[in-house]
Amino acid sequence: MVKKIRVTIWNEFVHEKNDAAVKKVYPDGIHNAIAQGLKKEMGFIIQTATLEQPEHGLTEKVLKNTDVLFWWGHMAHGQVDDEIVKRIHQKILDGMGLVVLHSGHFSKIFRRLMGTNCSLTWRVADEREIVWNIAPSHPIAQGIAGSFELPGSEMYGERFDIPEPDQLLFVSWYEGGNVFRSGCTFKRGNGKIFYFSPGHETYPIFYDKTILRILANSARWAYSPIRLSTNDVPNQKTPLAPITKRKPI
Repeated sequence: MVKKIRVTIWNEFVHEKNDAAVKKVYPDGIHNAIAQGLKKEMGFIIQTATLEQPEHGLTEKVLKNTDVLFWWGHMAHGQVDDEIVKRIHQKILDGMGLVVLHSGHFSKIFRRLMGTNCSLTWRVADEREIVWNIAPSHPIAQGIAGSFELPGSEMYGERFDIPEPDQLLFVSWYEGGNVFRSGCTFKRGNGKIFYFSPGHETYPIFYDKTILRILANSARWAYSPIRLSTNDVPNQKTPLAPITKRKPI
């Protein structure tokens, strides 16, 4: 029997309660829109968590039962408790997958993993975005056309202050002329990370079938059946082979 992948979708869930325009697009929250889309795919067990919950909904028990964590944040990055970030960071090093979406590039966890500011240029001008699939053989890009269009999007542009990705999967072009590395993979410790930029809160991007297929593919790719702790490194006092005793010089 094939094991189902346990996915936790985290969303700060602030915009949807404070901004009428956002609430109109995502009345039940971005996390639930993604969850409903992924539920149409086979092989997932899905739960959600939000900022306002105790421990931001990311308790030790929740993370122990999470194979892949999705992260969407924007206006409340600073409200995420540092101890929770430390906890998530260790779980990723041990093998939990992470999918960071859109403005999650400025989240504490992504910046900690990247070791850079993760800054970029941006513009909200309701412009067309064409996403180019430049690695069609990669598992995340399976079943995705050579390019696809989002009729309205927030522009994210270069330079994107991240380390060189392990692999660049998607590149976006915007109507205003900017380009952006919109789909990047990384590995930290035993954990696999995918950053994917489309997904501004005032656009219905997380209802798009192509976007949801990419998210499902990314969860399957980021999943690891084995967790190996990178935290405990034993002191190996007993040698593996005899050591010849040498006379002091």
